[in-house]
Parts: sequence; structure tokens; C-alpha cells
Amino acid sequence: MKYNRLGQTGLNVSCLSFGASSLGAVFRDVNLDECIETVHAAIDGGINLIDVAPAYGATLAELNLGRALQGIPRERYYLATKIGSYSESRGDYDYSRQSTERSVEHSLKRLGVDYVDLVQCHDVEFADHDQIVEETLPALLRLKEQGIVRHVGITGLPLGVFRSIIDRVPPGTVETILSFCHYELNDNSLADLVPYLKEKGIGIINASPTGMGLLTERGVPSWHPASSSIQAGCRKAVEHCRSRGVDIVKLAVQYCCANPDIATTLVGTARPKNIRDNIAYANEPIDEVLLAEVLEILQPIQNFNFTRGLPQHRDPILAA
Repeated sequence: MKYNRLGQTGLNVSCLSFGASSLGAVFRDVNLDECIETVHAAIDGGINLIDVAPAYGATLAELNLGRALQGIPRERYYLATKIGSYSESRGDYDYSRQSTERSVEHSLKRLGVDYVDLVQCHDVEFADHDQIVEETLPALLRLKEQGIVRHVGITGLPLGVFRSIIDRVPPGTVETILSFCHYELNDNSLADLVPYLKEKGIGIINASPTGMGLLTERGVPSWHPASSSIQAGCRKAVEHCRSRGVDIVKLAVQYCCANPDIATTLVGTARPKNIRDNIAYANEPIDEVLLAEVLEILQPIQNFNFTRGLPQHRDPILAA
């Protein structure tokens, strides 16, 4: 497994990391034994960063992850969780100081740890950015001073939200960003933000290398926000890889892990075989010929996107 420095945090993280949302039965029913085996397979395979949030499965992901981590030496993994977003479907967002402090306290109990390596303001496209700057981040910095939180970051889908916050706080306040669906085979628009983030010393966490199912044999769930043109374009790429005897997930994972500016890419599953397969993909050289073919197929929809959040935080839409 390759490891990269996560900005200026001092954390050396595996190029592939484990997104624990699946442990919360977000995509399908799960059982605890399978969750435990999956987490152990991830760590034994060299993954050392695990990302979770209270929003995943209404805290079930944190509970199952905490059980899975029992008995594993704390120095074998870095643990990231989040505050602020608790249920997108219910519109349950709370970035207040009181909620932030309470959320971290409850996450520590569910996870069974004394500290977390990274706490992130979750889905800041749904937040009042004045509150994030003036209340939420200062609250997290106080927890950092207490040793309960080691590092602080922000997450979001629209790329514009990162500058909106980072430009308004002192250097070093925001140490990481987590972006999803913007560095993958069909959308690499996150790359445009890399020089800015590197200049600020901010570590980059990439998530959803398959675009939340766009680049998979199974395809997207019914709730997926991608347009029909995006879905159709990605389906052509999936079918091309199938014709070559390759699961496109392999190419998607390798594409993300090949960029040295992306410290780590999150993959989520509650199946031990899947995480072992993903680790194997990350450790194998990429098929450059197949990659070129797939990128050519995807060129007509390259960087077509979707957005969400409060109106003032949404990205402009590029689409057919």
C-alpha cells in the first residue's frame, strides 16, 4: 500500500482509505460479524484511515465501527468522524457550538475511543458559512486544544464551498477537505482546486471513486442525482470495460490512487471480499491503454456534474 502525507497534519495515510458509511446499512442490511470482518480486512490490508459520521445509518455506522475496532491497537489506524449533518432526508443540520461539542462527545462513546484524529464539518453546503467561521470551527479548535480532536476539516459536494470557508479563516484552521464525486473517471474537476489547496497546506481526501455507483456494474440507486446523459455515458464506459474482461471499479480505484496530490481516496463497503479486492486494485499497476480508451468514451460527459445545498452554495451545472 502506498502512503501519502495528508497536508500539514503530519498524518501519513494510505492512498486507499475506508469509508464506513456502509456499516450503517445505508445501502443494504448488514450484520455485525460481516462489519467486523470488513474493518479487520481493511486494516490488515494496509488501510490506516477510517472515515465515518453520526449521520450514517442514524449513528449505526459509528456503533458498528466501534465494535469492530475493539481489541485493535489504537496506533494501527487514524479515525475521522464528522459533525453538523445528521439526516439529509430530514434536513437535520446543526452546526452550533453546543451541538458540535455534544456530537463529538457522543461519537467518542459510540466509537469507544478517547480522541479522534480528524473531525470534519459535514456537508457545509447546507450550513450558514458565517456560523461555520464564527462558531463551529472555533468550537472544534477548542476541542483540539483539549486533545479530544487532533485535526479539523470540512466536507461538501459543491467545490465552491471550500474557498468560501477557507478564505475567511486563519491559515491552519482548516487542515483537510473531503470532496466526493469530483475526482473520478468521468469528473476530475477537483484537480482544478488542487493548486489552491496545496498552497494552503490543506490535505485532500477524495471519496466516491465510482460516483456513488455511476461507474459500477450494478449502476446507480434510484435516488442518484446524476442526469440521464451522465448515467448513459458512464454506462458506455462500464460496458467497454466488461468487454475487455475488467470490472470498471478496478480502473476507477487505480485512477484515483495514481494522483500524488490526492492524499487518499475513500471506498465504502460492508463486504470483506470487496475491501480486499479494492486493496488489491490499489496495489496493482494501471492499464494505461484501457484507461485511455475509457477516458475517450467519457469525454462527451467529462465534468458534467450535479450539485446540492443552499442556493448560494451550489456549483454551476455543466451538462448537455
